[in-house]
Amino acid sequence: MKTTSNFDRFQPLIITAFWALLFASPLLFGRFEDEIDWDHIFMVWLNYVPLLVVFLINRYILLPKLFFKGKRVTYFISTTLLIGAITLGLFFFHTTNNNQQNRTPPPPARSAMDGTQQTPSEFSMNERPRMLPRQNKPDSIPPFANFLILAILLVGFDAGLQVSMRWASLDQEKMKLQTENIENQLAILKNQVSPHFFMNTLNNIHALVDIDSEEAKQAIIKLSNLMRHLLYDSEEKMTPIKKEVEFINSYVELMKLRFSNKVKISVQIPSEIPEKFIPPLLFTSLLENAFKHGISYNKDSFITIIMRFSQNKLHFEIENSNHSKITDENSGIGIENTKKRIALLFNNFDFTISENKEIYKVNLSIPL
Repeated sequence: MKTTSNFDRFQPLIITAFWALLFASPLLFGRFEDEIDWDHIFMVWLNYVPLLVVFLINRYILLPKLFFKGKRVTYFISTTLLIGAITLGLFFFHTTNNNQQNRTPPPPARSAMDGTQQTPSEFSMNERPRMLPRQNKPDSIPPFANFLILAILLVGFDAGLQVSMRWASLDQEKMKLQTENIENQLAILKNQVSPHFFMNTLNNIHALVDIDSEEAKQAIIKLSNLMRHLLYDSEEKMTPIKKEVEFINSYVELMKLRFSNKVKISVQIPSEIPEKFIPPLLFTSLLENAFKHGISYNKDSFITIIMRFSQNKLHFEIENSNHSKITDENSGIGIENTKKRIALLFNNFDFTISENKEIYKVNLSIPL
């Protein structure tokens, strides 16, 4: 999907205004004593026409058909041939025109007294006109050379402008795709909390009703808070860190209902939370991965969650016993998606994973 900037919309109008002003410049800024010297105006316009032709061919044919199609060598050859051909044509035109003017004989001199024509031999020594001292006038740039310089500058400037605009447009499209990707990642994360988690949690709460009704009530409240954050708070682009901490605590407390004392779960989060904001559900995949692959019903297991703050940074560390199944093809996909999402959201972050046969550890550091 292409994005159209305001400059792109008004580009034809800007180009038309530029060339109209250029062609009107001899009339607007020319110095005329009594009346407009149209012969001079037409000669100036005649010099502008080849530049306009080169500009139109370059912008609407060569650039879109060759340069932006990846045919860069063909583009440069075509541009060189175009400018060279017009320059050569102007050279022959002005050379022929100058030769014709030089062949035209000057009008014969007339006598100042009677108006009769006189030849140079008829002048006496006293009557012979004196030659004015020769003035060294600076040689003007030939029209074809002037066109060559202006054409190269015009084509180079226009090509550079088009390339920069194309890059800006691509950057806008990239940013839009990144935004859409972030939204898609968030939608995936919302659905990533397994439905089995809710089913098992509800079954555990149902069992607690007869055993410990008060604890069952607290579990229902925690599940309600978790669902509220998952469904509503996550709609915002940024959420307070406190809400993410509440989500982590509720998630962990509900997961504890499923496991025996063989599973040691530790959450170390400071009581004082900075009044800062972070993207919602940033740690969900990390929690899911730890409880999915770090818990074994046959072996002792542990999960340690640590969050700390220092120098305007949030450090999150989650470590668990490594019981991941090698045959599990989906293992690590949630972690990889989280890493991609963080890379889209932050320019400066640290995300490291260390693993051995017994421990799986993830360290995340993001700016606040």
